[in-house]
Order: sequence, then C-alpha cells, then structure tokens
Amino acid sequence: MKILEVKNLVRDFGGLRAVDHLNLDMDEGQILGLIGPNGAGKSTVFNCIAGVYPPTSGEIRFSGVSVHGEKPWTLCRRGLARTFQIVKPFSSKTVLYNVMVGSFARTDRPAEAERRAMDVLRFLKLDHLHDTKAGNLTIAHRKRLEIARALATEPRMLLLDEVMAGLRPTEVDEMVKIIQQLRERGITIFIIEHIMRAIMALSDWIVVIHFGRKISEGVPAQVAADENVIKAYLGDEYVVS
Repeated sequence: MKILEVKNLVRDFGGLRAVDHLNLDMDEGQILGLIGPNGAGKSTVFNCIAGVYPPTSGEIRFSGVSVHGEKPWTLCRRGLARTFQIVKPFSSKTVLYNVMVGSFARTDRPAEAERRAMDVLRFLKLDHLHDTKAGNLTIAHRKRLEIARALATEPRMLLLDEVMAGLRPTEVDEMVKIIQQLRERGITIFIIEHIMRAIMALSDWIVVIHFGRKISEGVPAQVAADENVIKAYLGDEYVVS
C-alpha cells in the first residue's frame, strides 16, 4: 500500500521556486532517503508534507487521502510525525515533560501520557535521564529526545530531518540501529541525511534533488553511480564501498 504520494509538488517563495514539480511515493514500511546539496529544497519538501507550508501547486496524499493544506496537528493525529533539523526542546523542562507533550496527541490523561512517554524513553535508552532538564543534554541525547517527542505521538510514518548531524561516528552507528528498529516496529521512515554511509546503509530507495528538481532516484548503489548525482552532490572522490 502507498502510504505517501507526492504528485507534481511545487513550492514558491516569491520569485524563488524551492520545489519544482517533484514526484515521489512510498510504500508502507519503506525507508526512503532524500539527499541533495544544501539549499536543494529537501527541508521544504518535508515542510510541505508535514503541513508547515501549503504547496503552491501539486498534490500530497497520505494513506490514500489528499492532505493538501492540512495543518501539522491534524496530520499528526492522522499518524504523520516529524523531527526538525535544528533541535529545539523545551530546554527548561525535563526530558519526561518534553516527551509527554507528544503523548498528549493520543490521550488527555496525564498518567497515561506519562506512561506512554516513559515507554518511548526506555526504547531510546533515555529513561535514566527522565528528570534531567532538556537544556543540559548532550547533542546525541538531544537528537534522541527529538525522535522521542515524535514517537510519543504514535506515528505510522516518521519524517527524520538530519537526525545524525553533529554526531560522532559511534553515535551515528547507534542512530542507524535505532532507525532500523523503528522500521521493525512498523513505522515508515522518510529521511534527509548528509552522512552518506548512513543513508546508503538505511535506505531501500533514494531520491536526489537539486535546485528543487529530482535528478535521480533508485536503490543506493544505482544512485551512487549516477554521474549527475556525483557532479551535483557526491563529488568525484565518492566511491561506493
């Protein structure tokens, strides 16, 4: 079943076209990678899908239903959640409080919201930090907290925007395992990432955009060997291992 269908998506900002007639779709349970140079329009694609920006034109369908113009909180209740490239937790509040905010998308009972939040924290190995203020966390733990807040909404599909940026190599490896475990839990993953060894290891399919337009797509090995992708993004020094 197609969980996401994006057809001829266009997003303009004044005279700038950030996304230019983009087409893509995803099967339920898939991991799809979206890559491209800085400024290519990747986060704008996410923002359109997640309801932050209304598309200038085109259609977005989630679980077979048009969601054109729907607000982020409505999409969240439908089962679509996202993380943000720049992590902004409620810094003066505890880790548990931050995750409970997500839980309230599914329940209005504080005790139940806390139980669900603690389940997510245990899964992400953050439960020992539940009473720590979010502003005191390391970058790696903040990245996990960002995922935890999204997971607490109980999504069917998760948009991950550069959740590995700034992490050490061992932390990247741990994040790859977490994302694989999310898929094992039945969550569909759409991911933007610049760390190529991670995106190549995770993705079933990769879409490459440049200046808002799709220039390539395919399985990781095909995309990595595409001359257009090498010129626009990867560079001649990139070699598929």
